[in-house]
Amino acid sequence: MPRIQDCQAFKVAMPRGRRPQSILVRLTNEDGTTGWGEVAFPEPPDSTWADISERLAPALLGLEWERPEDVSATVEFGTRPAAAAVDIACWDLWCRLKGLPLAHALGGTRTSIVTGTRIDTAPFLIDALISRVNQAVGSGHTRVTLKVRPGWDIEPVRAVRAAYPALAVVVDACGSYTESEEHLETLQALDAYGLVAIERPFPAGDLAAHARLQQRLETAVCPQISDLDMLEAAIEQRAGRMLHLDISLMGGLTAARGAHDRAYAAGWDVWCGGSGAFGIGQAAAVALAGLPGCTLPSDVTDPAGGPAFVSPPVRSHGGVVGVPLTQPGLGHQVDEERIAKLATDTRRIPA
Repeated sequence: MPRIQDCQAFKVAMPRGRRPQSILVRLTNEDGTTGWGEVAFPEPPDSTWADISERLAPALLGLEWERPEDVSATVEFGTRPAAAAVDIACWDLWCRLKGLPLAHALGGTRTSIVTGTRIDTAPFLIDALISRVNQAVGSGHTRVTLKVRPGWDIEPVRAVRAAYPALAVVVDACGSYTESEEHLETLQALDAYGLVAIERPFPAGDLAAHARLQQRLETAVCPQISDLDMLEAAIEQRAGRMLHLDISLMGGLTAARGAHDRAYAAGWDVWCGGSGAFGIGQAAAVALAGLPGCTLPSDVTDPAGGPAFVSPPVRSHGGVVGVPLTQPGLGHQVDEERIAKLATDTRRIPA
């Protein structure tokens, strides 16, 4: 039975002034076995760091538990991103103690994951956008997600579709549209471009608006789902047909797996995303994307060309990432020395 005797949290920034930051969590069992978790540092900052270092970690110390699911009541002391970092670390630790690959422990059936990527900066000049898409396609990604917003939607989608007629394209609106006639006409116009999904067209929580839009479109709507109750309501209201499993937003692997199971049973398609830029969050997403319902290319790779903090790096080869099935836990070794050097803040909570 695991018994955590030490917890350490690291606030880590990419070297040489690069923007991405993450919060990493290392849990140490009484026999010295460690497990790691990661979540992207929120912008703007919220209580995630304090939740982990001041509430969640102390609650875990000395706690006896048989399976990671047993920690679910404890992680309610923090925000969902904080809970996600701790939950991933618990799964990694438990799997290492049991000698199990994380993907198998979660119920995964895949040996490899097909990858997609997100093009986050908008608006581009059209030529620059096509260049970015070309880089993604050249790297082997079989799906791109384009960020759109009112005034930057039809033109970029038309240009990408003209350049890549067979490419799987998702548009992510980040909740920026309303049910005004002008916006609805634009969203219906996007329906003509053979998109895989329109993600987050309306603000999170407005499932009724998503349901009305889904009735008007052939393209699948993908509402932002943050917990199982919201997913259940979305399924009942027919507010979409696709689920983006965001481990951070869901509060960890335990909750994300439950959401996958419910969406899969309802016939929804699913894809996964990793949180953070230091490899641990991506490795967790690879394991989750091995579940049978994850039928779409997932955002599971480290930033292309960036430094690697786990070995082997979480990188795609020709648009495919192998699922680690011969090593326990996440299947990657963390460069602890390098993480410690890059940490801008560190908290250690011994038992």
